[in-house]
Amino acid sequence: MTDSRTAPYAALLLRLSLSFLFMAHLYRKFAVIGFDNWWNGFKRAEYSDFSLYYTLGVEFAGAILLALGIYSRYVSLLALPVMIAIVNHWAWRRGFWFADGGIEFPLAWAIMLVLQAMLGDGAYAVRVPALPWDRPARPEPSAA
Repeated sequence: MTDSRTAPYAALLLRLSLSFLFMAHLYRKFAVIGFDNWWNGFKRAEYSDFSLYYTLGVEFAGAILLALGIYSRYVSLLALPVMIAIVNHWAWRRGFWFADGGIEFPLAWAIMLVLQAMLGDGAYAVRVPALPWDRPARPEPSAA
């Protein structure tokens, strides 16, 4: 049974945790590795420009929009292919354990993104207009 008093705060905590992870990855790209080194490394590995731009866009959207609670479901779904690609194309070859560079961490991150998409924005989210394809929530039937 879902506790309706704490569920919005669980979504908030998950949203802020994911945002922090995206911020940490951006920091690493720009301040630790160096953006040019990161970009050139992936170009040498023959990744397409699209995949590099997509990854950067996802990380910026995840860092900023998740922190604010703006379209959290869609940002999470947008980021999910990156995590699946990491698990499928990179980390799988190294095994399961995170310490060996395996799929443990990106798999956990992918599951967290799915959970965020299921939970929605949570507490303290910035209110934004609904997207055209969003349906209004159905009112719950009253107990008579």
